[in-house]
Amino acid sequence: MNVLVVNAGSSTVKFQLVRTDAERIRAHTDEKLARGQIERVGGEAIVTLRAADGVTRRDTAPIRDLRAAVEYMVTWLASKESGPVIGTVGEIEAVGHRVVHGGERFQRSVRIDDEVLRGIEDMIDLAPLHNPHNLKGYAAARAVLGANVPHVAVFDTAFHHTIPERAYLYAIPYQLYRRHKVRRYGFHGTSHRYVAYRWRELTGVPRDRTRIITLHLGNGCSACAIDAGNSVDTSMGFTPLEGLVMGTRSGDLDPAVLEYLGAKEGLSPSEVDNLLNKQSGLLGVSGLTHDMRELLAEAHENNDRRARLAIDIFCYRARKYIGAYLATLGGSDAIVFAGGIGENAAEIRSQVCRGLAWAGVELDEAENANMVAGREGRITTPTSRLAVWVIPTDEELLIARDTFRAVTGVEARY
Repeated sequence: MNVLVVNAGSSTVKFQLVRTDAERIRAHTDEKLARGQIERVGGEAIVTLRAADGVTRRDTAPIRDLRAAVEYMVTWLASKESGPVIGTVGEIEAVGHRVVHGGERFQRSVRIDDEVLRGIEDMIDLAPLHNPHNLKGYAAARAVLGANVPHVAVFDTAFHHTIPERAYLYAIPYQLYRRHKVRRYGFHGTSHRYVAYRWRELTGVPRDRTRIITLHLGNGCSACAIDAGNSVDTSMGFTPLEGLVMGTRSGDLDPAVLEYLGAKEGLSPSEVDNLLNKQSGLLGVSGLTHDMRELLAEAHENNDRRARLAIDIFCYRARKYIGAYLATLGGSDAIVFAGGIGENAAEIRSQVCRGLAWAGVELDEAENANMVAGREGRITTPTSRLAVWVIPTDEELLIARDTFRAVTGVEARY
């Protein structure tokens, strides 16, 4: 089955075409045929495309809306410029959509119908910056590909539905949870699920014995405690703002700060929200950038104090969550780094793990330094009691596999 994976945002749409089926899933031979990204939709868009030959093509094109973006991508997939990847647009057999919030209702990926659409719309209050764009991505793909092509929603929150009450409830009046569903939901679920799956494949540990801590570190960051293959706690909460320090998000914060800043700075609630989500984190502390690569360069080349401070806070918060989750799990068999920073920044991995000798971590610094550019493997010594791994995440692969399962009803373990 050729599955088009779509991740639609406000002005950016990412896509990947994956060929998968039950036999390919069992043999781990899914084919990634092409991928791309269209940025600045609504004007002169920046288009980045890559077919199976690995050659990246960059261009600009006037793309007025999401429907035009989908038309552009599927036309390219069937064109000579792509190889072609497919002979005709009709060879796209299903579409899998990343949907940020599924609330308590959607606990696994589902085929989209009118009832599911209404359910996703009901979650807009919980994810006003994400779910509307995910729905627009669905509408655009359906308009371009026709009503007969099946679509599947894959929810960021679904993996975390196994978190117990004691971990997902906030200590606020219980009726607020009952009335408004204010609770921890967690995000990055597809990434954490993939990393846990891949760790099992690499180690041969069965799902029911999987006890690990996963760290998705990128512009957005989250930690997850996984026991018996299930998420039992995660750092993001009611929204993606809670938890680790991120590129532009503050992470954990005393809620009283919101009212205090509003009064002192003359900010409205929405302006405070914007401050915490888009002007804080690495960017806010450093005053320079949210890009960890640039911060590391500033710290080394110019000895910039605030760049180093931002890095130190980032690593400290991640290590703090590792300690908390070691207590939650009663120990762990592995810590796994994923995400753009987790996969590529050896210095950050080293600093996060520094001070974890008490937990049995013995980092192999040479192996850690070599673990970049999509490599996966263990970065601790053979004698380390607690293993540390780097596993590049692949959310699109799981979205494609979930789409195949939801469309065909064929279950496959992954």
